[in-house]
Amino acid sequence: MMRFGAGVPGRGSVRRGLALLGLPAAWGAAAITYKLVCPLAQQTGLGARIVTSAVFFAVGTGIVLRVRRALLSELRQVRRVAGAAQEALLGPLPGKVGGLEVAAAQLSAERGACIGGDLYDVIATEHGVRVVMGDVRGHGLAAIGTVAAVLGSFREAVHDERDLAGVLRRLERALARHLRQRACPGQPATGPDGPAGEEFVTVLLLEIRRDGDVRALNCGHPRPHLLRDGQVEAVDLGEPLPPLGPFPLPADLGAMAVGRLRPGDTLFLHTDGADDARDPHGRFFSLADALRAAVRDGPEPPQTVLGAVWTRLLRHTGGRPTDDVAMLALRDPCRTAALPLPGGPVGQGACHIP
Repeated sequence: MMRFGAGVPGRGSVRRGLALLGLPAAWGAAAITYKLVCPLAQQTGLGARIVTSAVFFAVGTGIVLRVRRALLSELRQVRRVAGAAQEALLGPLPGKVGGLEVAAAQLSAERGACIGGDLYDVIATEHGVRVVMGDVRGHGLAAIGTVAAVLGSFREAVHDERDLAGVLRRLERALARHLRQRACPGQPATGPDGPAGEEFVTVLLLEIRRDGDVRALNCGHPRPHLLRDGQVEAVDLGEPLPPLGPFPLPADLGAMAVGRLRPGDTLFLHTDGADDARDPHGRFFSLADALRAAVRDGPEPPQTVLGAVWTRLLRHTGGRPTDDVAMLALRDPCRTAALPLPGGPVGQGACHIP
């Protein structure tokens, strides 16, 4: 039984196939006709053999070049379509969002893919600038479906929900729906035994309010770094929640106040592909050292910081990281300095933004 729309080639595919095979088939027919009809092709002398071999060599070369040219043209078209689709999903961010300078970069570990399992976005809302940085289990093209589900939900929820807890719950529901669509009949969609037990998403949500107040919710994602006065410190976000997918969010869910962003401060977010990057000798990449080198001479625009870190990362890995990598930098260049928030518990090797 044929199901419409499934596996049925369209007219465009048929035409492309005929165009690809038509001319080589004609050349092949001409070569066979020459062999069967031409008197010279029937002779067994050395000169006749050389002429016949040259004819078939020319025909074979023409067929190979024709097929190669057609395949390269088809590949370029497929890449253009894939690039447009991927850019629509995770396109370049504007240079400024809600008064904050923004820069982002990402690299898929899968050759030929523009994006992979990392996701990010920065959106200005009436509640402040809201930021998401996430990492889907796995990498490359196989993770794009989950990236689309989470990012689509975030882009709607940030305008609808008054607090980050509501945004995070929306992301959790969107992921659950996505996993249900992929689940086999009779298989639970959530819990350790369902698809969510194998596929999960680490998520970091930030909300930067108009007065510089920063709030965060972290589901198993690497902590951001604060770049201030030439110093680099990991921001204390408290005890992280589990990644989205394997386990439900707790009933009592509230964003953590982590301090205020001062003029000239930069928040640097990243996925664990940066922390886990290794050189050919197995040595890990030191993101903190790269950040310190980037701001050694004073505050720099996010694009400059990102470029410096990215260059060192690619040099460290020989240009071939083994996992998807995404980086995002946000800087407030002009807001009036705000009074510090009351301090909170500071974890070892981490800071609470004062």
